Amino acid sequence: MQPHLIIVSGLSGAGKSTALRALEDLGFYCVDNLPIALLPALAEELKRSPSRAAAPAAVGIDARNVSDLTAFPAIIETLRGGGMDCQVLFFTADRQSLINRFNETRRQHPLAVQGGSVSEAIDAEQMRLAPIAELADRSIDSSGLNIYQLRATVRDLLSHGQHTPRLVFQSFGYKFGTPLDADLVFDMRCLPNPHWDPALREFTGLDDPVREFLASQADVQQMFADIRQFLSTWLPRFAASDRSQLTVAIGCTGGRHRSVYMATRLGEHFKDQRDSSQPDQVLVRHRQLPA
Repeated sequence: MQPHLIIVSGLSGAGKSTALRALEDLGFYCVDNLPIALLPALAEELKRSPSRAAAPAAVGIDARNVSDLTAFPAIIETLRGGGMDCQVLFFTADRQSLINRFNETRRQHPLAVQGGSVSEAIDAEQMRLAPIAELADRSIDSSGLNIYQLRATVRDLLSHGQHTPRLVFQSFGYKFGTPLDADLVFDMRCLPNPHWDPALREFTGLDDPVREFLASQADVQQMFADIRQFLSTWLPRFAASDRSQLTVAIGCTGGRHRSVYMATRLGEHFKDQRDSSQPDQVLVRHRQLPA
């Protein structure tokens, strides 16, 4: 598999930084404003590193780049010739949208000289970034888009509309408090409790004796089916709201048996539904068990 690198550039205020954050949420390794002269070295490091070779990377480049941007076409040709799959995204917007954004945020344009207008800075920036804009595989006009719409545009462009939030299933014990970062909480305390069986008490929901006991209980299986169906139904709505992660907390009294079993089973089910090349998109954590 070729290492995949996306170059993200564009006019100041057009959404480059927002795009990089969206890419980071999609699992990209992101570097902002890297001097373009260092792109070949980054590409070699990505190819050498086992932990990065299979992961896509994104680099933000703007008009403040300390390298000579006229060298960009030659550098991209070198990267592609060396086996790097490169894609160039260029973000732009109409002049009035850019001016309005700088006025609303009260930020100074990075190329605005003392006393110069934003419009003059936009002209200078367009000239400086021309070597990148001319090579763009995709030019994205953010005029009229808010930050959420822009993030959705980037997400859909790169994931073909298939993005779903990372799922984190976390078991916990109610007597230790509900997790503060939970988005959804499901209570297992109404289910049969292995704690009251002396033969099962010292085991956890990860151990076969407890798993077999709970798997034999009709109420446990009904609870699993109901939560599974609820999440399957509503995950697309969470994805549509541009959420990057959904933490599902599963609680029981002590956080060792029922909640551990249920969080593990749900994690196993949803891992089977996801792309096997992205194992970190479904995580299971047990707060009350030793790491």
